[in-house]
Amino acid sequence: MSQAAFRVPSNPTVAVVGATGAVGREIMTCLEKRSFPMARLRLLASARSSGQSLPFRQQAVVVETLDEQSLKDVDIALFSAGSGISKKFVPAAGSRTLMIDNSSAFRMGEKVPLVIPEINGSMAFTHSGIISNPNCTAIIMAMALWPLHCQVPIRRVFASTYQAAHRVQVLLRWKSFVFQPRLTLRARASPRA
Repeated sequence: MSQAAFRVPSNPTVAVVGATGAVGREIMTCLEKRSFPMARLRLLASARSSGQSLPFRQQAVVVETLDEQSLKDVDIALFSAGSGISKKFVPAAGSRTLMIDNSSAFRMGEKVPLVIPEINGSMAFTHSGIISNPNCTAIIMAMALWPLHCQVPIRRVFASTYQAAHRVQVLLRWKSFVFQPRLTLRARASPRA
């Protein structure tokens, strides 16, 4: 399907998939700060989050459970719920919904533009229903490297990123960082028998 088939109305119905997560909430903040025009905002998440209310434009918006029917009346769906959710629900949305996916699910898709608006924003207009973006660290790095690349072409970048996989892991690492030196110091300070 070509981009021409996607005529997004001037006041679209917008859905944020993964609305209760950190990125979903940040998407809502951006939509609000930029006064993004829309007729309606739908917040979609897992059944665990269903029924919660989140603030948007001085109103409480109730989170709905994401299912195969959730996106049928949506013009723009902003996905930030992981690649498994994206792979499952993007096809279920149908041909009238423009998907903007924040996961890795479609990043390498042949007909899916990988867009950083400040660098190659025009690529967004070449979509066939799905627009993808690189991960957060790649976007930040590309934003810094792009002006340099324009002056002196960069052929290769070696980068390492260290991101927490889960809050529990972060907490455990933090505790070991804080408590391990204390235990070591106590062991050194204790008299040997």
